[in-house]
Amino acid sequence: MRTSIPLYHNVRSFFEEAGELARFAGRFFVELFSTPFEFRELLKQCYNMGNRSILLVGVTGFILGLVFTLQSRPTLIEFGAVAWMPSMVSISIVREIGPVIIALICAGRIGSGIGAELGSMRVTEQIDAMEVSGTNPFKFLVVTRILAAILMLPVLVVFGDAIALFGSALIENLKGGVSFQLYFNQVFNALEYKDLFPATIKTFFFGFAIGLVGCFKGYNSKKGTAGVGKASNAAVVYTSMLLFVIDFIAVFIADIFY
Repeated sequence: MRTSIPLYHNVRSFFEEAGELARFAGRFFVELFSTPFEFRELLKQCYNMGNRSILLVGVTGFILGLVFTLQSRPTLIEFGAVAWMPSMVSISIVREIGPVIIALICAGRIGSGIGAELGSMRVTEQIDAMEVSGTNPFKFLVVTRILAAILMLPVLVVFGDAIALFGSALIENLKGGVSFQLYFNQVFNALEYKDLFPATIKTFFFGFAIGLVGCFKGYNSKKGTAGVGKASNAAVVYTSMLLFVIDFIAVFIADIFY
């Protein structure tokens, strides 16, 4: 009986928080199509999320391409299939590895930043002050950040995929003497519409999840300054879990239609 009571409370709190998150998402869609539109703040958030994350994404993508090629090359050589390296790497990175890894990196960089920023504004009563002054803090703070994450994550994923393929081509050039032109010719011959379209579409949902959870945790932060750290940490953990769920759903749907 004693062990079942904490379990009951944990399950109950999970569904309560899931319901609050769903209501938070519903309010986002309502506020998204209502006036006024905060275009200046949206552009500012796009700059903060995109420009300030591009170096981290680029380095991650480059190392991803290097490591993936170095690890795969001995096995392909053993089976006499090293000529398939560009096709295998490009399909693997574009379809799955690139979007998921870069989304996880952005969850740590963007999600935690949003959670900490909005959490600090909540505990210092800046959000309450905006409400008293007649400003809509939800539209100014939440809608712009979620929309910026939705818009910028696909751009970051495409950039990261390109850098990863360049890193892979560099290894093939140094190890196997394959020219960059031949490598990328094989890459573009291997990639098809069914590889690019689902992988691109799911990055918009990744961005929505990162922005939504980060804003939800930060906007509803409590318990003083300690709550800011908890909000930032919870934003990363919950977003990472949600990204894997979204990825599974996207792969399952793509497998049905393609």
